[in-house]
Amino acid sequence: MAAENPVESLREEATCPICLEYFTEPVILECGHNFCQACIRQFWEGSDTAASCPQCRETVQQRNLKPNRQLANMVEIAKRLSLQAAKGAGADGVCGKHQEALKLFCEEDQTPICVVCDRSWAHRTHTVVPILEAAQEYKERIQAHLKTLREEREKLLGLKATAEGKSQENLKQMQTERQKIVSEFHQLQQFLEEQERLLLAQLEKLDEEIVRIQDENVSKLSEQISRLSELISEMEGKCQKPASEFLQDMRSTLIRCEKGKFHQPEEISPELEERVSGFSQNTIVLLEILGKFKDTLPSALETKRGGSLGTFRQANVTLDPYTAHPKLILSEDWKSVREGETRLLNTPERFDTDPCVLGCEGFTSGRHCWEVEVGDGGGWAVGVARESVGRKGGISHSPEGGIWAVQRWGGQFRALTSPVTPLPLSRVPSRIWVCLDCDRGQVTFIDAGEKAPIFTFPPGSVPGERIRPWLWVWLGSRLRLCP
Repeated sequence: MAAENPVESLREEATCPICLEYFTEPVILECGHNFCQACIRQFWEGSDTAASCPQCRETVQQRNLKPNRQLANMVEIAKRLSLQAAKGAGADGVCGKHQEALKLFCEEDQTPICVVCDRSWAHRTHTVVPILEAAQEYKERIQAHLKTLREEREKLLGLKATAEGKSQENLKQMQTERQKIVSEFHQLQQFLEEQERLLLAQLEKLDEEIVRIQDENVSKLSEQISRLSELISEMEGKCQKPASEFLQDMRSTLIRCEKGKFHQPEEISPELEERVSGFSQNTIVLLEILGKFKDTLPSALETKRGGSLGTFRQANVTLDPYTAHPKLILSEDWKSVREGETRLLNTPERFDTDPCVLGCEGFTSGRHCWEVEVGDGGGWAVGVARESVGRKGGISHSPEGGIWAVQRWGGQFRALTSPVTPLPLSRVPSRIWVCLDCDRGQVTFIDAGEKAPIFTFPPGSVPGERIRPWLWVWLGSRLRLCP
């Protein structure tokens, strides 16, 4: 029975019975049935019996396959008509392979297909639903996801707004602090300048008074010296005269000699000396105040930021003589260490094999930094160690052994990682900052001269226990903790 839709009927007539798709290079058999050339040859391939028609089973000759050009033209017409019909029906799309409307949806392949695709081998066993039903189902699922995504976006927008608000608040606070600092330092500067002017003016007055007294004394002394010189010359001349002439007016001569005695010049008055002494004392007090004020300001190290450095507190580190190896000599202030023979008891705290020593100070929190002068030669290592680091026998100079340090050894400069990490520096630093961040579990080494990072053990590598400075001395080297 013919189909009611002529386009559908034409499409069925243009469909190969084997592949169920539009004919490709159609051929006609002796029995009158048509097939794709490739389909019929594949159907007959490997068959030992006589060739037969797949539809009517009539025996045919394989060599009598004839191209059906009229059918090929009809196939092209059917494709164009199907395309026009799909466009006229307002279909969402057209199958690129069959030029049919995409009316179905394959659940397995998650793609729209046409009715020809549905009948093909590629989709025959798949679950296929009408495309409108599939679109409705997937729209509902997408809408559910959209609800969740919108909620997440709202949360992120809220977090962003909160973060921006906090940042603006912090920036305003920093601006207020900046204005306070500028204002306070401006007032302090004005105060110091005024005090400088007052003190210098007082000093100028004292200078003038001292110079005046000095000039007056010099003038009086010069006058006395002149009179005495004249009297001396006169008396020397009188002594050369004969006795009768010499003894004339002797009473007057003696009186003149007595009056010619030296008179003590005016000295600086006790009041002036008290003023000078008081001024000097005030100057000393002022300088002490300014010195203490400078000490309360952040040091250059605390304000300098480089790489991962934050703000570190300068630690006043000393060496622990109870941990020093017997062949190490510590200075009296426990600030430096060198090689040398000593007679020390082998206590449990003392290193007995490795020539090293711990610092007295231990740190469990905060950020601390100290400077070590390492010199130019010898072998040495500086860093930190766990308080529980091994003291007896050979110990591992690595984080696994509880030590984080850099070392000069055999002409090489390296970090004591496991294995060691060579540090290709142009020159070995003579002074090193050891910066310990207990909160992050990190140790950083900085060239104190160049202010350049040398090496950093990553965050979390130093455990959260008490950490102490650690020095290792070898080959006649000497290490000193700088103040």
